[in-house]
Amino acid sequence: MTQQTAGIHHITAFVKSAQDNVDFYAGILGLRLVKKTINFDAPEVYHLYFGNEVGSPGTAITFFPWETARRGRVGGGQVGYTTFLVPTGSMAFWEERLNKFGVEYKRVERIHETYLQFTDRDGLQLELVEREGGPASKWAFGGVPADKAIKGFGGAILYSVAPDHTMAVLEKLMGLTKVGEENGLVRFRAHGDLGNVIDVNAEPMPRGAGGAGTVHHIAWRAKDDQDHRLWQSRVAQAGLQPTDIVDRQYFHAIYFREPGEILFEIATDPPGFERDEPFDALGEKLMLPEWYEPHRAQIEQGLPPITVRVLEEDK
Repeated sequence: MTQQTAGIHHITAFVKSAQDNVDFYAGILGLRLVKKTINFDAPEVYHLYFGNEVGSPGTAITFFPWETARRGRVGGGQVGYTTFLVPTGSMAFWEERLNKFGVEYKRVERIHETYLQFTDRDGLQLELVEREGGPASKWAFGGVPADKAIKGFGGAILYSVAPDHTMAVLEKLMGLTKVGEENGLVRFRAHGDLGNVIDVNAEPMPRGAGGAGTVHHIAWRAKDDQDHRLWQSRVAQAGLQPTDIVDRQYFHAIYFREPGEILFEIATDPPGFERDEPFDALGEKLMLPEWYEPHRAQIEQGLPPITVRVLEEDK
């Protein structure tokens, strides 16, 4: 059988304010901040991970908050919309919640499903969809009870400068199956139960520009290190020039840019976010890889303080 990814592992984006980021994704959307660390390639910048109770693969959206970042432009070579999956029957709750916090949204019908589309404070394009599949989140925070909580990713809409090539990579390399086409979008499905529905804009999109409010990369799941090494070999055989395997502490990663100019990562499911913090303390302390520990005081001094807090509207 052809090697197949189960779906999205995580999605990583740029934003400006770290506290605004925490307030939106934890305070409004009710996700758990499961890891507070740094960009290993730029230690003066946080790397914040939000997800379900443990940030399971398929649930983690991650951010590089940079106060001086320019505003990006969503376009070709990027994830256009990040789709979150919510429990069946919870859409009215989410409409009421977005209204309560003044988040403007619109209802969109796409391939026999209803989506709520909105943006975060930096303009990152998000949407919610109800589906039966995927394990329920066990996390409750602020005004979001566990039975209404975001389960993880539903999938994404990809904006490509060369969609035929992007779709070929999804189907022939990543092992997704084409399952539908409607109103200029082509739908693919992976075999997992989270982050498994990928829509591709069928027409080439004008190139986007990186910056706050845009996605940096989309990561796909590898089962383990053995599976990961095989992915690296297969990407190389496809002529897509994967990077060396990089240790990201909570997963191993390779990166490559597919022909539609979207940056793809393939990341291992293990070891996960509990490798260096107990469940009850996830996301509370700034966690640094060992090579940065000698510089902890300097790094902490340069980072703005952030607090996970229940927002006034929920008190």
